[in-house]
Amino acid sequence: MSQASHASWASMREALHAEWTKLRTAPGTLWLLLAVVALTVALSAGAAAAVRCPTAGCGQDPARISLTGIELGQVIVAVLAVLVISGEYGTGMIRTTLAAMPRRTTVLAAKAAILTGLVLAAGTIAVLASVLAGRLILPGHGFTAAHGYPPLSLGDGPVLRAAAGSVLYLALIALLSLGAATIVRDSAVAVGAVLGLLYLFPIIAVVTDPHWRRHLEQIGPMSAGLAIQATTGLRSLPVSPWAGLGVLAAWAAAALLAGGLLPRLRDA
Repeated sequence: MSQASHASWASMREALHAEWTKLRTAPGTLWLLLAVVALTVALSAGAAAAVRCPTAGCGQDPARISLTGIELGQVIVAVLAVLVISGEYGTGMIRTTLAAMPRRTTVLAAKAAILTGLVLAAGTIAVLASVLAGRLILPGHGFTAAHGYPPLSLGDGPVLRAAAGSVLYLALIALLSLGAATIVRDSAVAVGAVLGLLYLFPIIAVVTDPHWRRHLEQIGPMSAGLAIQATTGLRSLPVSPWAGLGVLAAWAAAALLAGGLLPRLRDA
């Protein structure tokens, strides 16, 4: 390893340690992660308890129903991700961070890595619990083998893809939110911008004609990203599951790229 590479890795290791320490000791981090799990599971269980499948071929997607809570969990993830960096701008702590680590892209990369790890951990717990809730609740509401719905199982390829993809979805929402917060710096504005971006496309799609609705669902970060949860009717989807998650990944990458470039053009 060259001296430059060794210095770069040492710098990143120090940045990772610093960001882990800050996130671990911040009073709200644990509560927000617990909220991601609790609210996701609660909404997923509620959705499973509310739906009915009285006859065979009722047209429902049990995996997607069981993962409904992701739509609420993503809001908490967005708030957590925004606070990771906008909190430092609000208190002026970012100046201390940049004084200790002048390379801003290294700081952003370290924040993204630690944030992603935490969200993946919380998301995995939330998704596993949601799938378990669906497995226990749905059969009592008509989702039985007699109606063409075997019990939910991660051993089933499409269900595993929906579950794993939902965890990745939350991680990408976190990165998108981190990028947005780096761009605008203000917590309230960043959260509003992210939630507006997520929910604006579906709202516009509802009131537009079918042709434009399909295009909006293909490019909207939430509507496209959540296609990863679909296990039935895949041919009728505006975008395929993995391609939809790729759309969200592109939004997240663009936000992080802009967040990484803009600080070079302005002061902390």
